[in-house]
Amino acid sequence: MAPPLLTLKNIHLTFGGHPLLTGAELNVEPGERTCLVGRNGSGKSTLMRIAAGLVAADDGERFIHPNASVRYLQQEADFQGHTTTLAYVEAGLGPLDEEYRARYLLNELGLTGDEDPARLSGGEARRVALARVLAPQPDVLLLDEPTNHLDLPVIEWLEQELKSMKSAIVLISHDRRFLETLARSTVWLDRGITRRMDQGFDQFEGWRDKVLEEEELERHKLDRKIVRENEWMHGGVTGRRKRNVRRVRELRQMREERSQQRHVQGNVQLAAAEGGLSSRLIVEAHNISKAFGDNVIVEDFSTRILRRDCIGLVGPNGAGKTTLLKMLTGQLEPDAGTVKLGASLEMVTLDQRRDELKPEWTLGEALTGGRGDQVVINGKPRHVASYMKDFLFAPEQMRTPLRVLSGGERGRIMLARALAKPSNVLVLDEPTNDLDLETLDLLQELLADYAGTVLLISHDRDFLDRVVTSVIASEGEGQWTEYAGGYSDMLAQRKNGGSEAMPATQGKQANQSVSAAAPSAPSSSKRKMSFKESHALKTLPEMIEKLTSEIAALQGKVGDADLYSRDPAAFSAATSRLGKAQAELAAAESQWLDLEMLREELGG
Repeated sequence: MAPPLLTLKNIHLTFGGHPLLTGAELNVEPGERTCLVGRNGSGKSTLMRIAAGLVAADDGERFIHPNASVRYLQQEADFQGHTTTLAYVEAGLGPLDEEYRARYLLNELGLTGDEDPARLSGGEARRVALARVLAPQPDVLLLDEPTNHLDLPVIEWLEQELKSMKSAIVLISHDRRFLETLARSTVWLDRGITRRMDQGFDQFEGWRDKVLEEEELERHKLDRKIVRENEWMHGGVTGRRKRNVRRVRELRQMREERSQQRHVQGNVQLAAAEGGLSSRLIVEAHNISKAFGDNVIVEDFSTRILRRDCIGLVGPNGAGKTTLLKMLTGQLEPDAGTVKLGASLEMVTLDQRRDELKPEWTLGEALTGGRGDQVVINGKPRHVASYMKDFLFAPEQMRTPLRVLSGGERGRIMLARALAKPSNVLVLDEPTNDLDLETLDLLQELLADYAGTVLLISHDRDFLDRVVTSVIASEGEGQWTEYAGGYSDMLAQRKNGGSEAMPATQGKQANQSVSAAAPSAPSSSKRKMSFKESHALKTLPEMIEKLTSEIAALQGKVGDADLYSRDPAAFSAATSRLGKAQAELAAAESQWLDLEMLREELGG
């Protein structure tokens, strides 16, 4: 058996009086493929930096094989002192490394090597940093969030490149599919210590849950033992003092052990503040196009998005995902074609750039907008300290400035701000950035249970597979195609020649619990809309608008907590009418949608 290339043993590190690592260990053998997992703030990046030799531990041992080469990909690259991207990559090569790989990898990643590092986008900077650590083909490769800012084609290229390398790899990532593809063993960093499982990430969550269940059982046994010993001590310890000093000492030790146990960090409590009921049709785009100069972003694209759809937009960086999203949500006018938005839409947007977060804000100000100490959730006021707990922030952090928060903490703040606003349409641009796996699970559950409509951009394949009902994918040169199902379904349909791709004007009836299929009709040469159908098509929008206004008023009336005790009859009448109005609205919307689809089919 070959000796390990890198070993960390019994690593201890304290930050600001808080013990971050209390006996963490890491063992990397030749050819190892290990993922390092744990909650945001558990110390994964710190442990990786200790392994790379950039941070000194307070205590413990670090061993690097004398002949082993190590390269470390940090979350943020430092380009200072380098005038071109090629110079930066070549600076990472050793004396025996092959120089051609620097330019080869840059070209593979869509770069020339002549770019100015100061002018790189986030995705370009990440690709350059990857080229620098991959070019030497080191013995040990330490990768901290390598997929951050990368689009799907580059992520898939990176997976294949890493598979082909002989290097031992330790990686941190929130991308489940990436971890499942590459990792053959798992190291879990939890409450300062590490546990190792000699299986890939796909087995991790079941193993973790079993460990936590066993730990909770042991804690319960210890609690019961302390209770029994307390009862014994209060029952006459003084009369048996000499022979029971040891037992008193053991009780004291058990109490100390119990008080020093570090509990598992709780889960984020995600719940979206719901707005009023939107119309059934959310967005209808017909032959829309957009270009900037000679660069065609979208050409002749059509789609229909209905209530409760969850639509994922995918494509390479620069393909125009954000531009298309802005057109579909009415924020940007198309050069040609039309976009029709439904009625009663309450839209909330989560921007991946987090520009709306001002560094000088405190955490409390970010959640309240600087107005008092209350947050209104679903019409009910909550103290901001209570709402912060739902997102794993302690009350004492209320005055913490945002500039000192980690990327994961800023991501949770953005979620907290977005979910506090009443909505029936959520627009999410890269919502998974910097979120740990547990928070991602809860976000997926929230979107699955959300009563409204979701439009999202994401490069996380597993996340897309779990939440979206259809995918709008870039095919290049301004062409976009909509596919039923998630990301894996899209790949399968493309492999089959796109035979299952949705026609641009077709609704997503296959994914809807309520069908909106158009009535069957003869060909347009023999069939015209009747006067009754034409009249209904013209008058239904006004009826839908009136019903929507009536429903909003009734919901406000029923929401009055004192109405039932003050006037039971009025409460009963309002509740009854609300149910009927909602049924009438659903029927009117369904009828209008059927007629609108019929009109298009007949070319009217």
